[in-house]
Amino acid sequence: MTLKDIQQLLTSPKKIVLVTHARPDGDAIGSLLAMYHYLRQQHHDITPITPDVYPSYLGFLPASEQILIGEEAPEQAQEVFEAADLIFILDFNSPKRIDQLEGLLLQAKGVKVMIDHHLEPDDFVDFQFCDPHASSAAELVYEFIEALQHTKLINREIATCLYAGICTDTGRFKYNIRGRLHQIVAVLIQKGADANAINESIFNSLSEDRLRFIGFCISERLTILQDLNAAVMYITLDDFVRFNYQPGDTEGLVNYPLSLKGIRFVALLKEADDKVKISFRSKGSFSVNSFARKHCNGGGHLNASGGALYNYSITEAQEHIINLLEDYRAELVEVEAV
Repeated sequence: MTLKDIQQLLTSPKKIVLVTHARPDGDAIGSLLAMYHYLRQQHHDITPITPDVYPSYLGFLPASEQILIGEEAPEQAQEVFEAADLIFILDFNSPKRIDQLEGLLLQAKGVKVMIDHHLEPDDFVDFQFCDPHASSAAELVYEFIEALQHTKLINREIATCLYAGICTDTGRFKYNIRGRLHQIVAVLIQKGADANAINESIFNSLSEDRLRFIGFCISERLTILQDLNAAVMYITLDDFVRFNYQPGDTEGLVNYPLSLKGIRFVALLKEADDKVKISFRSKGSFSVNSFARKHCNGGGHLNASGGALYNYSITEAQEHIINLLEDYRAELVEVEAV
């Protein structure tokens, strides 16, 4: 199937499902709602779905109240997947990333279109609009709209959602930046995205619990491995309870240790009921994608990936990661030209 085929399908009203990954972040919700506003203008019947609840600080995005939460309405989710003519897969490239919705997606008969920027996508869709060099799924949603020659349809709502997605996935324009991205952002601002208001809503709306949680993690749960240019941070289930954890409260936490001079690798370990979830970040050429795939049942990008360890306690998992890093000492302590 080609882009022209997708374009032809969209010329008449369709039942469309938009779905993004579990534990959605700003890029997931931004790209989801941008596509919602774009397709609405063409009179399609659209249902945006997330497997679970999205962070409350993203509730300012226009039409966020239209998102169907799969775990809260499983029967409705099943109905819309079964009825869908088209399904857009946004910001993920493996059906495992949508948890309990995986079976519904794989069994659905509608045409599946993936818009994503992660490495090594699984083969389960009819058409891929993917680029691992892109900063975000939101950037690719813009490129998708442009490829369909519909940039004239980008309005304030679409621009706001796309800017939010790009801003969050680039760490406020610190990672994965290309000249093309700044050209896109300029268009979004011209189309009505209020950069100051978006940043205020996302980054300056912390609860007291979340601020204290961030401070606690940095002061009490962070280990600096100076001789390895690495840092490891962990969070227990009791920590989550103590600070009244809400979805999205760990967003961006893994990036704080990277602000330390010389640190090139960070792992954030989060205790869960049946596993230890891990977020990885790196600088330079050190591939946390390869590290996560080889050792932690995961993957993602060169400098940003995730994974999980099973049958480990949180302290055992931390010790395991630190021991693994010894095998990468030569790569981590290598001095790179900036």
